[in-house]
Amino acid sequence: MKRSFFGTDGIRGTANQEPMTAATALRVGMAAGRQFTRGAHRHRVVIGKDTRLSGYLIEPALTAGFISVGMDVVLVGPMPTPAVAMLTRSLRADLGVMISASHNPYADNGIKLFGPDGYKLSDEAEHEIEAHMQNGLEEGLAPPDKLGRALRLDDADGRYIEFVKNTFPRGRRLDGLRIVLDCANGAAYKVAPTVLWELEAEVIPLAVKPDGFNINHNCGSTATDAMRSAVVAHHADLGIALDGDADRVVVADENGRIIDGDQLMAMVAERWHREGRLAGGGIVATVMSNLGLERHLGEIGLRLDRTQVGDRYVVEQMRKSGCNVGGEQSGHIILNDFVTTGDGLIAALQALAVIVEDGRPVSQVARRFEPLPQILKNVRFSSGRPLDNAAVQRAIKDGQRRLGAAGRLLIRPSGTEPLIRVMAEGEDEALVGEIVDSIVGALQQVAA
Repeated sequence: MKRSFFGTDGIRGTANQEPMTAATALRVGMAAGRQFTRGAHRHRVVIGKDTRLSGYLIEPALTAGFISVGMDVVLVGPMPTPAVAMLTRSLRADLGVMISASHNPYADNGIKLFGPDGYKLSDEAEHEIEAHMQNGLEEGLAPPDKLGRALRLDDADGRYIEFVKNTFPRGRRLDGLRIVLDCANGAAYKVAPTVLWELEAEVIPLAVKPDGFNINHNCGSTATDAMRSAVVAHHADLGIALDGDADRVVVADENGRIIDGDQLMAMVAERWHREGRLAGGGIVATVMSNLGLERHLGEIGLRLDRTQVGDRYVVEQMRKSGCNVGGEQSGHIILNDFVTTGDGLIAALQALAVIVEDGRPVSQVARRFEPLPQILKNVRFSSGRPLDNAAVQRAIKDGQRRLGAAGRLLIRPSGTEPLIRVMAEGEDEALVGEIVDSIVGALQQVAA
């Protein structure tokens, strides 16, 4: 069944336009509250958000929806997405909600839902919530004496900070490390610098002054120029960049060169494998992860399971295969010994544990394999189905033929934006570039 509201990562869109209106947020609260009201106990939902101006629109609408079906609401304010997942479990809540559009610009917003176990909802659960939204909500309304209440959790920051610090190996500290930390003017602008400082690092903070409009603007994990320049300018040991809701991370070495999620996963997996902590015989990644990662893991006897793009699909496969390390090249790293979703700060700490233990410069420690040439380009479109066009299909088939078995070609629509993503990788960088440009050109003719 085609979904009307939910995409690959909850509901997302331009703020104050459907589906990200107060009216729809109210219905989401009512429908999700009805779906997760099970039993006679007093039900509870945790709601967090990032720093977008539109959070002030979406948060009260969701709150009203949940209260209307008898759920108590615990408001935690600006907090990372993984913090909401953690608090949902810690507070024994029935549901968790994060208001965020992740790495998107401030004008967008989104709603992510977590079950009582702290995991993102399945496709089936989202289907059921949509069915409630579309088939009337009056049946689930609470009588006047059963309405919910709203309260603010004042120590949410402290709870999450201590939780994250306790994932760092006992007896290890970060003293002696100078770290540039880019918080994207987002949800981790307070907690992330505190964690690193309390672990004794010297922290050079960037993008920690959110104003409702500057989240992800020329900062964060998708715009790393400022972070990389600061690493070089301050002679730092490394840089860390989070995204707007802090569920993804990328790192820069002492020379300002980016270390992506594939390299971070390899670092953690190798260390855990040596220590006998790596479960499932390998890791889980998506179809976007570099073929170099797969070959590298194979050389040390580890397996790479691939899923479709989306960290929740990675998590689902991790739970099926028993793996405890997984993630995406973009920097969503899931370490389910600690967390149920991507956590940029915890992933960074696990990488830092490897760096501290090794003692060499980050450029030598963090580059675990040589990636194959890989090129990714995005084509924006306004309407229709550009991938169905005959000329586009011919360009794709020709690209597959030219790459052959030595490379990979992946063309897919984004689940969160009106984009077609075109990715190719192979041994010959020039050939890879030609193939991507040919397909992008065909798509642009259709999308124009």
